[in-house]
Amino acid sequence: MGVALITLKVMPTSPEVSLEEIKEKAKASIEEKKGKNTRFEEEPIAFGLKAIKAFFDLDESQELEPIEEELRKIENVSSVQVIDMRRAFG
Repeated sequence: MGVALITLKVMPTSPEVSLEEIKEKAKASIEEKKGKNTRFEEEPIAFGLKAIKAFFDLDESQELEPIEEELRKIENVSSVQVIDMRRAFG
């Protein structure tokens, strides 16, 4: 099996939410479900609201949906969306 490179967009409920707290919980959830090499970027949306982009590797034999479900359960997360998924080569 190969490795998939995944990018998820995690939207907080408001601009006042601690993005660092969401990142910590997201990283723990991703790694618990066998995701590796997790990193984050913040993307400005509007009016001070920032989305979190989570980048990680996942073995193709693993399901992505359980990771999405766990991230949706994090307090102050309004939505989670897969924005990119591709097979890693090399």
